[in-house]
Amino acid sequence: MGRVGTEETLQQHLILAGGGHSHALLLRRWAMEGLPRGVLITLVSRASTALYSGMVPGLIAGLYSRREAAIDLRRLCDRAGVCFVRAEITGLDPAKRELQLAGRPPLRWDRLSLDVGAVTTGTGGMAIKPLEPFLDWWESLAPGPPPGRVLGGGAAGVEVAMALKARGVRVELVRRGHSLALGTPAANRAGERMLAAAGVPLRSLDPEADDRASAHGSGPLVRCTGSRAPLWLAAGGLPCDPVTGRVFTEASLEVEGHPGVFACGDCGLVRSLPRPPSGVWAVRVAPVLAFNLRRSLRSEPLRRWNPPRHALQLLGDGGAVDGQPRALAMWGPLCLGPSRWLWRCKAWIDRRFITRFQALAPMAEQSPCRGCAAKLGADPLRAALERLSGAAAGAGKADGVLIGAEDPALEDAAVIAGSPEEGLVLQSLDGFPALVGDDWLNGRLTALHACSDLWACGARVESVQALVTLPRGRAALQEEWLLQTLAGVRSVLDPLGARLVGGHTLEQRSAAEGLSLALSVNGRCEPGRFWAKGDLAAGDRLLLSRPIGSGVLFAGAMAGAAEPEWIDGALELMAQSQQSLVELLAAHGCRACTDVTGFGLLGHLGEMLRAAPGPLRVQLKLQALPAFPGAVELLEQGFASSLAPANRSAWEELESGRVQAVPLTAPLRELLIDPQTCGPLLAAMPESEAEAALAAVRAAGFRWAELIGTVLAGPD
Repeated sequence: MGRVGTEETLQQHLILAGGGHSHALLLRRWAMEGLPRGVLITLVSRASTALYSGMVPGLIAGLYSRREAAIDLRRLCDRAGVCFVRAEITGLDPAKRELQLAGRPPLRWDRLSLDVGAVTTGTGGMAIKPLEPFLDWWESLAPGPPPGRVLGGGAAGVEVAMALKARGVRVELVRRGHSLALGTPAANRAGERMLAAAGVPLRSLDPEADDRASAHGSGPLVRCTGSRAPLWLAAGGLPCDPVTGRVFTEASLEVEGHPGVFACGDCGLVRSLPRPPSGVWAVRVAPVLAFNLRRSLRSEPLRRWNPPRHALQLLGDGGAVDGQPRALAMWGPLCLGPSRWLWRCKAWIDRRFITRFQALAPMAEQSPCRGCAAKLGADPLRAALERLSGAAAGAGKADGVLIGAEDPALEDAAVIAGSPEEGLVLQSLDGFPALVGDDWLNGRLTALHACSDLWACGARVESVQALVTLPRGRAALQEEWLLQTLAGVRSVLDPLGARLVGGHTLEQRSAAEGLSLALSVNGRCEPGRFWAKGDLAAGDRLLLSRPIGSGVLFAGAMAGAAEPEWIDGALELMAQSQQSLVELLAAHGCRACTDVTGFGLLGHLGEMLRAAPGPLRVQLKLQALPAFPGAVELLEQGFASSLAPANRSAWEELESGRVQAVPLTAPLRELLIDPQTCGPLLAAMPESEAEAALAAVRAAGFRWAELIGTVLAGPD
């Protein structure tokens, strides 16, 4: 999931802005052929998947699932060695060569390629573009949506109207003017015949009327009224068509007057060779874009794009007539159909296109897991600390050599000053190789992970120091990596009122080794509050603040087996700060706490039991154990984190009876030792307060929180 580079020093940064069809084809090409040498490439997209527009009408009609019509951009980036940044693009500054993102620092480029799609024009109703919000809205209407209307007489309007009809929705098509807008009179007549055969009424709107006039009536309105490129392209100073907002480019796809900036797809327009915004042209232009980006990076002459005069377009009815889909074929002035065999041709072409991405082979060699799963196993760590403690005692230096080293169950944070009556000053150190290729997000995740050591002790974070190890690269690139990483750290600290007070930087031997980050975190407990791991009592209930299973999810992602929504959902929860839980748990009498990280739930629970003052055991309630969506499925398929084999030593807790969990299936057994990055807090709550604490934690935004077990007295 992290950055993949080359052994040479990285010299240039190419940003692909947007996950359109042209960029998806670029990524596939690079996954098969390799990246340009010495270049860091970053894809920035608002979503981790890109829907193939040619299959969207079939998706609405129920002929395809969303999974069948989606390109997994994150997986594609992993295969190609490209960094993936999921963020909303809000603008660009050509003078500074910066791409502006919502809620985070801008990204600097040496070369920029724009394939950011378009948005539907007009107002009122639900816009067909962007596609993902439209499909979310459509799925929220099912089952049995009320009668509706589609506004727009172009190909999109006709296909969407018939797709809705195929799903049993009574729908009418509202066009502006007195004919459809399919390009030619022959196509318009054929489209009208298709609509009539499907029983879709066709109504004309006065050409001078505002689109909002069509909103009169009942039922949902779908707007397919043409599209325009995002407004921020023109606002950033790029030359744009005043009507469509599309960026004017040379025949080489380089933006007029802006060397090193390219535009294609729905947001680009070759002034001398204008073509309509269509997935057909986005696919055709991809090879020329790939060639010219390489040429531009080497400062070599660019190639002209010479598109054919016409392109084949296939327009399907979704099976609206009798459940048997048909399609029209349009090529220039010619129109053929509708017929079933043309639909079969369209379906074959669409499935062949999407399969080129979905069938992309996984990495030939599985890399070790990153994030917290890259840590040392519990056994060698415990053995080294025991030997160190013994050596120090033999030398007469047992006191103060390593706080807690004489006890293998170290606390999450070390007490370095203060007293229980006045408040304790705590310190912890944590870090790991970058879990994701997005430096800002990795900085945020690492900071949250490190801060959780203090939160697990009941402390607030006051200051942090950072050790950042950067890949080899040009000074400007290293500046960018460092800025993004530290900004991600600050995104956690600033809301806490904590400060980033300093740190240190190192350089890797090569670009291939990637970025790593470690943080020294300092904080303070209020007087009388310090949650030690072992302060358990019989009858306590164990509260887990959020799901587990992140280790196997990211291992599955590296193998190409994890669904994109699984990774998106996990990252969204992992990026949530748990600082607010400290006061909530304290208010309900929290006795003991730890954070579940590299050793897994079972390993950290074993630490709590070993540190307890007397013999205690835990009865786990497995049916309440929250797991990230997809984690159990991947475990059932045999996937596991690279740290899992070392963590299996914690199964001794089950075999000894200190932890009881029945019925324990093989996947759940593996889930208990799965290493976690930004893992949950595991808190021991008095039985009388447990249910109220759970309700408060869920109300604070931790809806996955559960009471997963009970502390019992004595050995089994």
